[in-house]
Amino acid sequence: MVPAGEGRAVRVGGGQRVRVVDVEGGQVGDLFAFAADDPREHLSAAHTRSVTSRLFPEVGESFVTGRRRPILTLADDTSPGSHDMLIAACDAARYEALGAPGHASCAQNLDLALAGMGLAVPVTPQPVNVFMRIPVEESGRLRWLTAESRAGDAITFEAAMDCVVVLSACPQDLAGINGGGLTPLAIDVL
Repeated sequence: MVPAGEGRAVRVGGGQRVRVVDVEGGQVGDLFAFAADDPREHLSAAHTRSVTSRLFPEVGESFVTGRRRPILTLADDTSPGSHDMLIAACDAARYEALGAPGHASCAQNLDLALAGMGLAVPVTPQPVNVFMRIPVEESGRLRWLTAESRAGDAITFEAAMDCVVVLSACPQDLAGINGGGLTPLAIDVL
């Protein structure tokens, strides 16, 4: 379990699957992935968009690293399918700008989860924001909508290489993305 507002890291072997479950529904998760042998190589949403020519992921498509190597493939999705690859992880500066200095953040959750495995990264990569609904209007403007995932909805990834996957049950409670409040997520290595 990933408690509401916290993060957890798991090791995933190449060919293994990792499933993220929205336990109660309406909870966004920031998902990060790092090459097990070199955490400087990580899932890159920007590189993935350029490889797939898509703003949002679809089942069967790979997520790639900054070296353009596949790291995860979206294997299955029982949710409505809203997963964002545009928005940066929340961090201390975001909460200071919102008038909430010291608020927990996905960037902090990433650092704590990696530290628990004896790892660190110099910067917070842009995550894949699972269950996050950020449609792009025709004008190019982004809309921040409440997650529409339901209790038990899940998204499953297959690892293309040995990696470390970090999941943050996003602590954002100042914008309406997390439905009725913060709730836990589950991460299962299958």
